[in-house]
Amino acid sequence: QVQLVESGGGLVQAGGSLRLSCATSGSIFNIADMGWYRQAPGKQRELVGRITSGGDTNYADSVKGRFTISRDNAKNTVYLQMNSLKPEDTAVYYCNALSVTYRVNYWGQGTQVTVSS
Repeated sequence: QVQLVESGGGLVQAGGSLRLSCATSGSIFNIADMGWYRQAPGKQRELVGRITSGGDTNYADSVKGRFTISRDNAKNTVYLQMNSLKPEDTAVYYCNALSVTYRVNYWGQGTQVTVSS
């Protein structure tokens, strides 16, 4: 069974930083684009950003300039560095591995991020 294991969530004050991690197996990591999504209470899950297997990134407008996605190929891990956090960033954050070519679409269990004002 494929696993995406997330870590790094927590409670932080507005303006603070957190780094989320998502680890998976090498067989998945090497072929998949890795994404971060979030879902706030009462809202739909939304894309935060994505990094392709080749290292290209894209971000939601709401997080551009504040969040950075990176991947460590040696550790099969993708990171979400979140700076200048705002209360509206409060959500459960999910890691996703996606490959249309290889029919891969896996999700992590989610990690809670709470930003206090």
